[in-house]
Amino acid sequence: MVPQHPSLSLSLSLFSLIYIELGLRLPKIFPSPSTTSIDPSPHYTSQSYAGKTILITGASRGIGSEIALFYARSGASLVLFSRKQEGLDEVREEILKEVPGARIESFVGDVTSIEDIKGVVERAVEVFGRIDVVVANAGKANEWVKPFVENDPEDWWRTVEVNVRGVYNAAHFAIPQLNKTSGYFVITSSITAQSRIAFASAYVLSKLAVGRLNEYIAREHPNIKTFAFHPGAIKTALSGENPFLLLDLLTRFNSLLRLCCVLLLGKKTGSQDGVYVSSNWDLDEVNKDWKEKIIRSEALVSRLAIPPPEE
Repeated sequence: MVPQHPSLSLSLSLFSLIYIELGLRLPKIFPSPSTTSIDPSPHYTSQSYAGKTILITGASRGIGSEIALFYARSGASLVLFSRKQEGLDEVREEILKEVPGARIESFVGDVTSIEDIKGVVERAVEVFGRIDVVVANAGKANEWVKPFVENDPEDWWRTVEVNVRGVYNAAHFAIPQLNKTSGYFVITSSITAQSRIAFASAYVLSKLAVGRLNEYIAREHPNIKTFAFHPGAIKTALSGENPFLLLDLLTRFNSLLRLCCVLLLGKKTGSQDGVYVSSNWDLDEVNKDWKEKIIRSEALVSRLAIPPPEE
């Protein structure tokens, strides 16, 4: 048997994930532009997040910067956190071009640092008096080209640390504030958490782990709403870590529109808190056809698969 090249094996794995999301077991993806659940304009017009504070980690580029812009358009005050001041300055400038009156605070730090995350939460409360939404978006990916025993163990662990400890730190320090506002804790996850892609162990298991942490947040802090979101197959600097990933199939940010609207619309998932939600789903369909099934079966969480009894 001829061995497959790692990139071919990975591409096939990704195709299988896309195939699953095309509607075999989950709500449809890529709803029509008329679908009400993906239209943000009412929030822009009504300034529905005026007076609310949004804290976003990993805000200096890609998904984080786009989420920040959507919230700014809806009237929110922003606290942007990243490792690079230059990136934060660029995002701030971009937002102010579109929303001249936006209130924006930036904070340079590392999500794996307890002191840095504690500091940005304290700063947010000091400046704006409250935190209503936290988007734990900072993440890391390594190359998916060889078995983990052949990878640099420090780099492998750093991926896990950023993706898991970074989310935990944000939750640890921000949840007491979110409890006061009955706020939202949002984790940028990935559909890869539901897979076993060869050579991607650090990234995949870290995304699976934060999915379970998401479930614990919901169980231990019922006063807040929490979700782990798959933002879609998006072309970002992070996905560029693996340039063989059929990047032409990835979108720039069109599926982000759905993600941001999910966040804006709050509990639009039609399900309990602490679940996995894909930004590619037609949320109108979720509410209409899937809501009761999700709640009744306690679906969209991690669990052990047990084969059905033989008939």
